[in-house]
Amino acid sequence: MSTFARSSAVLRNWARSAKDTPELSRLEWRLPPLLSVIAGMVDLTGFFTLGHVFTAHVTGNLVVAAADAVHGGPFHLAQALAIPVFMLALAGVWLIAQVSRRRGVGLVSPLLLVQFLLLAAILIFSVIARPSAAPHGLMAGVAVMIAVSAMACQYALLRLAMPRVVSTAVMTGNLTNTVLSLLDSLSERLALLPVDAGRLKRSSHLLVGFLLGCVVAAYAVSVFDDWAWALPVALSGVALVCFHPVGDASQAGSNG
Repeated sequence: MSTFARSSAVLRNWARSAKDTPELSRLEWRLPPLLSVIAGMVDLTGFFTLGHVFTAHVTGNLVVAAADAVHGGPFHLAQALAIPVFMLALAGVWLIAQVSRRRGVGLVSPLLLVQFLLLAAILIFSVIARPSAAPHGLMAGVAVMIAVSAMACQYALLRLAMPRVVSTAVMTGNLTNTVLSLLDSLSERLALLPVDAGRLKRSSHLLVGFLLGCVVAAYAVSVFDDWAWALPVALSGVALVCFHPVGDASQAGSNG
């Protein structure tokens, strides 16, 4: 591609991003809390039914694997594979975004669809294969990789379509933002963080959403076993239906 063509493409993407700003702002407020509930459900359901593997907070598997190694616990292949599979899934999502030729909010719908399809695949696979019956077996490992890929899609969606949104699955940063913002708002001293009235709300919404997802999933696993995967699938479907940016149609038309 020539330098002129690249420059023209950059200018078109910049102009499109400027038009997407109001829609992006609405999505940044409304979609991430629902995604955090889904992430909490997926993480806890996977941890309880698939051999104590973190499917959303994937780096936590390093801690569990290290602890097992030190204490002579059994080697769990799914824990070791979770991070490289997560990286491969991110690459796959990046490729989907490139092929779609969409940018910004235009990526929300296709990536929500990918997340929904992956979570639906876990539900179908779990109901048929019953991986929870042998949580360290091959079937459980396959289910873990599908769940990890679904969460990789969610992470990529945030970074590619809503880069200002903090993580919906790793709660350490959200807890830090919530506590520090709350202390700044209660203190009469000069605020240590940049003034942002929405930071406390955004972080607390994500934190509460993730915890709510964990609590609901814990109950669902105890009652419905493998069918507990139906809950994140249902919420993912709700997200797909309800969060369809108005810019999608125009962006698809311009790409055609």
